[in-house]
Amino acid sequence: MDQPIGVIDSGVGGLTVAKEIIRQLPKENIIYVGDTKRCPYGPRPEEEVLQYTRELTQYLLNSHHIKMLVIACNTATAIALDAIKREVDIPVVGVIQPGARTAIKVTKNQTIGVIGTENTIKSGAYEEALVALNTELKVENLACPLLVPFVESGKFLDKTADEIVETSLHPLKNTTIDTLILGCTHYPILKDAIQRYMGEHVKIISSGDETAREVSTILSYKGLLNQSPFAAEHQFLTTGERSRFAKIADDWFGHEVGHVECISLQEPVNR
Repeated sequence: MDQPIGVIDSGVGGLTVAKEIIRQLPKENIIYVGDTKRCPYGPRPEEEVLQYTRELTQYLLNSHHIKMLVIACNTATAIALDAIKREVDIPVVGVIQPGARTAIKVTKNQTIGVIGTENTIKSGAYEEALVALNTELKVENLACPLLVPFVESGKFLDKTADEIVETSLHPLKNTTIDTLILGCTHYPILKDAIQRYMGEHVKIISSGDETAREVSTILSYKGLLNQSPFAAEHQFLTTGERSRFAKIADDWFGHEVGHVECISLQEPVNR
């Protein structure tokens, strides 16, 4: 089935998930939409996050006839995943459950840290997912509102992120966590700086790898894998500045991703 997989995010962060899906499922066509014009979602009211997620979803359904949706944004997953699942008739995958499962597999001392946007941390979605799988866990949560704007600005391309990472993660430095979940898909772009600051004894977990495996499993189970003999085609769309999005995408993928298009989400979706 050669219809594309839709991947949505508040900005460039979901590229970390899209890259892993492309690596694990090289035959699948991917269409990515980053809502960079309205990024970040983290500090926004929940009603706005739900509305924006609906708009992105309907755009992909109506304009690109996607066969599956990946909400590659932790904030949108925490707030909108259940609603979107109820409202559409295609498979929908978020990034919180896959990240939680991976962290539980690797922790040795049952103490896990979670960093994310204000909304993700406030929702308690990661702690709920973790404790549901293992009631013995201790979870240290920390909101890091400075990191998403830093990544979206593209400044990390020109200078080290060590200073802003230290400022943001300082409260976790002397805790006993041995595993840290990057509870925002923007954060893996800063993974090296986060690892340097936290130290090699802390295992850094991003959800892209496990999310891609879940996508593969669901597509296979539902008979939706692409069997076309033609090479996969990927599209990258942004609601914001095209050139900055393209520069960050090229840097993250390690090559030019090709055509990046700026789109407008014109009609709000009312329900």
